[in-house]
Amino acid sequence: MIETSSETPPRLEMRGMRKYFAASGVLAVADVSLEVAPGEVVAIIGENGTGKSTLMNLLFGVHHPDAGQILIDGRPVEIRDQQDAIAYGLGMVHQHFELVPSFSVAQNVLLGREPRRRGLYDDRGARRRVAELAAETGLVIDPAARVRDLPIGAQQRVEILKALAAEARLLILDEPTAVLTPQEADDLLVMVRRLAASGRSVVFISHKLPEVRAIADRIIVMRRGRVVGNLVRGEADDAELARLMVGRDVLLTADRAPDAAGDVLLEVREARVAPSADGTPGLKDVHLQLRGREILGIAGVSGNGQDELIDALAGLRRLEGGAVRMRDTDLTDADPAATRRAGIAHIAGDRMQVGLNLQATLEENAASTAYRSARFSRAGLIRRGARRRFAEQIIADYEVRGAAPDRPVGSLSGGNLQKVVIGRELSGRPEVVLANQPTRGLDVGSIEFVHRALSAARAEGSGVLLVSTELDEILALSDRVAVMYDGTLVGPFPRDDVDRERLGALMAGGKADA
Repeated sequence: MIETSSETPPRLEMRGMRKYFAASGVLAVADVSLEVAPGEVVAIIGENGTGKSTLMNLLFGVHHPDAGQILIDGRPVEIRDQQDAIAYGLGMVHQHFELVPSFSVAQNVLLGREPRRRGLYDDRGARRRVAELAAETGLVIDPAARVRDLPIGAQQRVEILKALAAEARLLILDEPTAVLTPQEADDLLVMVRRLAASGRSVVFISHKLPEVRAIADRIIVMRRGRVVGNLVRGEADDAELARLMVGRDVLLTADRAPDAAGDVLLEVREARVAPSADGTPGLKDVHLQLRGREILGIAGVSGNGQDELIDALAGLRRLEGGAVRMRDTDLTDADPAATRRAGIAHIAGDRMQVGLNLQATLEENAASTAYRSARFSRAGLIRRGARRRFAEQIIADYEVRGAAPDRPVGSLSGGNLQKVVIGRELSGRPEVVLANQPTRGLDVGSIEFVHRALSAARAEGSGVLLVSTELDEILALSDRVAVMYDGTLVGPFPRDDVDRERLGALMAGGKADA
């Protein structure tokens, strides 16, 4: 953090902020006050649905506060919309990027501020300006590249450059590492410190406690809409921060039960999927066996074939070669309905687009994978009472906060959305659970919940195929571990035969016997 004199006003001050959503009956922000100094990185942490993003949306003009005052550089301001926020030197990078895929990096960064020459768009000038800004901030990127061709980490750099091009002096990063690989996340933390060293302020919203302790000058902890902690870096360890967030002790590492693998439930032989136009490698003669009462973890950098494998096993993608069997049933060309009848549950990697219909109610989503079953229909008609009771059971058993059976799920936080998905998928005691990035973007309390749910499914006899970019998660939960690299499955290996270093080498293309 850059040292400032006592006479220098805070870059940002929020006083007594309050926001109540009448439609859902939720007091999202309750009398919250905070300050951010020039050149300071302030992290805001808390459980999903605790008001962090709502607070920042109040600051950025997305929502209007019911009470409170905002000061920028010591002066009271009224932020009516996002254009006001940008005019006051604020920039925000959301969890879900707001980019035009078909545009170049330069076109996205300067959208609305395009340089012109003789009345026409100056493409060369735009690329030059973006290259200069990228060099100044250390956000290395090709201004001419098409955004649709960039990996997620590079797309995030485009979003940051877009905010800086608008002369943002305070940058809000909302869950910035939720969709990044470990290496991309490390690169982002370096960028953030470089931005702070240049005098810019950063508000860093995250669930990941180690990265928060590594990057933040101060850590503000929110719980149920209120600030419950304001700590200087080094004042608390992960366990204490988690306790402040959740209000109780949290198990930060999963307890792995002794190996008790049963019979082979699912077998994949020579599975092949052709590479796609976006550069993902597809699948190259993948073999695997999943047994009952085991968790088989698949590590790897995103985009190395993991999604193709899970989609093929869930019936969402056709194999171009190879075979899939579930016990004695051939599922090679099965559709999603057939895979579910065979006993396969699917926790999708994209809960927003694949796992749930955000416009539908919770009870509609809860029954969506089995609405034709005798449990939820009779004589072709939906049994609404049964559907409602099932939704209420998920809300109670999985502690889905702020939820009601008849409300659209789109208003729920990421952690609560994932609880709905897991409650639905594990309700019928499936034989096989496909869990694709099940804790991506979740807070420590929700992660603890997901780990316990997957471990419980294993204990009840299910085979769990766990795909994750989080090595600590893979190592904590798995009985066997494999790595996906360039469409090829390396392994699996017994859990005790691998560590972070060996998995990291395999994820980078190292040899299995190295």
